Amino acid sequence: MINININMPLMQLSNVFLNIWNTAWPILVAILVFCVIIFIHELGHFLFAKLLGVKVNEFAIGFGPTLFKFQRGETKYAFRLLPLGGFCAMEGEDDESSDPRAFGKRPVWRRIIIIAAGAVFNIILGFIIMTIITIPQPMGKPVIAEFEKNATSAQTGLMIGDRITKIDGKAVYTTDDVGYLLLRDEDGTVNMEVKRDGKKEILPQVKFKMTTLEDGKNYISMDFFMTRVEKNFFSVIEQGVTRTVSVVRLIWMSLGDMVTGRYGLNELSGPVGVTKALAQAVSVDIIQLMHLMCFITVNLGVFNLLPLPALDGGRLVFLIIEGIRRKPVPPKYEGIVHTAGFVLLMLLMVIVAGSDILKLIRGG
Repeated sequence: MINININMPLMQLSNVFLNIWNTAWPILVAILVFCVIIFIHELGHFLFAKLLGVKVNEFAIGFGPTLFKFQRGETKYAFRLLPLGGFCAMEGEDDESSDPRAFGKRPVWRRIIIIAAGAVFNIILGFIIMTIITIPQPMGKPVIAEFEKNATSAQTGLMIGDRITKIDGKAVYTTDDVGYLLLRDEDGTVNMEVKRDGKKEILPQVKFKMTTLEDGKNYISMDFFMTRVEKNFFSVIEQGVTRTVSVVRLIWMSLGDMVTGRYGLNELSGPVGVTKALAQAVSVDIIQLMHLMCFITVNLGVFNLLPLPALDGGRLVFLIIEGIRRKPVPPKYEGIVHTAGFVLLMLLMVIVAGSDILKLIRGG
């Protein structure tokens, strides 16, 4: 008698769908996270526009064809096909308008607040996420509590109880600062400033052992442990603030490293690379995902405040000029500058996206 397992095709089909789902759900979560960050940014513009008396014609998440929309009062709300951005379209924002509630008819200080609000909301979101992350994790301060056995740094100047205040001339506020500033070093030797017994001490040429990782680069092996901090409401809030400030500093330093050529264009990531990184973080654990989400939202806030055309920072420059001159820059000239900046920004995004796709193809 021949036994035929009629359930086998169904099981195979089920496995196929399971594999597809296991691959797809982290990407879907990553896209959702990306949309939340964009939503918070545009929400900042939207809320302060409403609060300061500016008419908002449309509030949208995404670009391209509209997937669904609805009207509430004077504002249309829409979700569009490509979740790569969003916008808060205010009356008279980019052209002349006779409406008394047009953006251009509001006082300069109000317009500055509205434009800056998106970036500020992103940084506030970063603070909230960082504070939540801090609650279940051990908290520390940059004070040396213990060394590993035969620690090189202990042999070249550092002592237990030292409060690290500077590394290679850059201020240290948190344990995160210590890790990042040591990570930047390439030869295993750094200059440190510490507070020891209440006095400032300069420690030149503190040495560390180096470790070569899979990317072929050499990194410092930190051979000491830092002091834990007692956890309470105020210490958690303080850690949330200082760690968020550290992320802002890290981003500024990274931008500076790109300008000076320390990091190349191929090390930039656009929406494709960010989505991949988020999807990988989703697959690991929620804390890593939240860390990355904090970094991305703060990065979006900081980047948008750069005084570059087409960014919020570029618009702020024109508003500050208007406040100083007591009259606006002619809209056609401002429009030309922002259009040129937008074209260059889109070109950069295409180049970065192409680099991200090549990395995906190569498995990088």
